[in-house]
Amino acid sequence: MMRYGFLGLGIMGSRMAARLLRAGFDVTVWNRDAGKCLPLVELGARQGASPKEVAAAVDIAFAMVAGPQASLDLCFGIDGVLAGIEPGNGYVDMSTVDPATSRRIAEAVAAKGARFLEAPVSGTKQPAADGTLVILAAGDRDLYDRSLPAFEQMGRLSLHLGEVGQGAKMKLVVNLVLGTMMEVLGEALALGERCGLAGDQILQVLAEGAMANPMFRVKGPMVLAGDTTTSFPLKHMEKDLRLTLQLGRELDQGLPVAEAVHAVFVKALAEGYGDRDIAAVVRSL
Repeated sequence: MMRYGFLGLGIMGSRMAARLLRAGFDVTVWNRDAGKCLPLVELGARQGASPKEVAAAVDIAFAMVAGPQASLDLCFGIDGVLAGIEPGNGYVDMSTVDPATSRRIAEAVAAKGARFLEAPVSGTKQPAADGTLVILAAGDRDLYDRSLPAFEQMGRLSLHLGEVGQGAKMKLVVNLVLGTMMEVLGEALALGERCGLAGDQILQVLAEGAMANPMFRVKGPMVLAGDTTTSFPLKHMEKDLRLTLQLGRELDQGLPVAEAVHAVFVKALAEGYGDRDIAAVVRSL
């Protein structure tokens, strides 16, 4: 039986690892806060003492952490993945990072004789729990094929996008659209309120037209209710938009709307909404 590891058990990782365990997979888990391992141990997981120990004990280790620095620390740190991974085994980083970070990790993993795949996901808390994420993989094709049974438990669609870096780029492009949609929905509802329009009727009109989409159906009522229960932390969207603007500068591609939207998320972050859901961006309008 293939042995899997899962490193990082936050909002997303905990639910993704649980999907693997409920499907009967052999999974060893690790998290910086060891207490977050306990619910998964109750589902049948083994608990590793460090990323090094997990990487040494499994055939494929998956990671889902907060961003570039966390990914680098997980890989290169003392008792990190590089210290334990064996030649021929696989490391799949599903975190949202910039392409350069992915390439740096890929080169280090390859130097150990192991295989690397980046595989950021499109989707938030509920899709992670339901196994309906979209997985945006790039890198070692053989490792992608070997990871498919796990991907099929975690997502409804998996794509192999080419060389390392392409998955990261696709995720940033997707989240540029997501962040912009969230901010403009907030603007529209705020303007409508100032005009004396009923928010639920604005959402009804949007739902019946060409702009109907699942995100508006979920986030619109949250905005009206003032509900910022976290599904996708606002601080992570600010990070993703920041990385998107960095990518645009590297490619000499102007992103004026992204710059404006990022500024609103920066303001919301400064006002203390970083750990709340992205719907909290409305509080800054």
